[in-house]
Amino acid sequence: MINIDNNEVDKFSRLADSWWNHNGELKTLHQVNPLRLEFIKKFTSLDNKKIIDIGCGGGILSESLTTNNNDVYGLDASSEAINVAKQHAKQNKLKINYINSTIEDFVTQGNLDFEIVTCMEMLEHVPEPESIIASIAKLIKKDGLFFASTLNRNLKSYLLSIVAAEHILKMVPQGTHQYNKFIKPYELIKTAEKYGFVALEIIGVHYNPLTNSFKLASGADVNYIIAFRKV
Repeated sequence: MINIDNNEVDKFSRLADSWWNHNGELKTLHQVNPLRLEFIKKFTSLDNKKIIDIGCGGGILSESLTTNNNDVYGLDASSEAINVAKQHAKQNKLKINYINSTIEDFVTQGNLDFEIVTCMEMLEHVPEPESIIASIAKLIKKDGLFFASTLNRNLKSYLLSIVAAEHILKMVPQGTHQYNKFIKPYELIKTAEKYGFVALEIIGVHYNPLTNSFKLASGADVNYIIAFRKV
């Protein structure tokens, strides 16, 4: 199955030079990365774990997961993003298994038994997010942890993540998001449960324009992260 929106892949491929510019067009990914790690560490120690970061882009989260002898894989459909990730890891002498592939193709290769799966800000960029979750269920171990972040679908989310973030504050490039691809939390949870996951916690990722900073807090009206366990 080809679960790729070529326009989405091309969009992020064109941003290849921006992945590791902390003040560039993808700076928000650098700002929220510590919060993602903080949330993950609530549920597991990142020691000697087999981890895969799906939709890894240029490797911002993947590199943060390499501490303490973790075996980290990064997967992305953009060859340009993977090339950036490989080069940056090489420059920093990090061992990360970067692969230019869709998850649907990757699971057919038999490299399974991952203990931690991350899929951050990716589900809203593919035609069939359920296919991603179905594939994750195939490669994750029993009792493994799956962390997903995406955007809620409601008026507030549209106004903040598209009108404000893209057009007014210029936090992300215009056209980054398509509102019809946003996912309500209950939709994501229901789909994950269909493939043997239970939701452990949902947390909102909130932006403060006065301090230009993000924080984790209750309320999943806009950006949110969910932790799941495979049963």
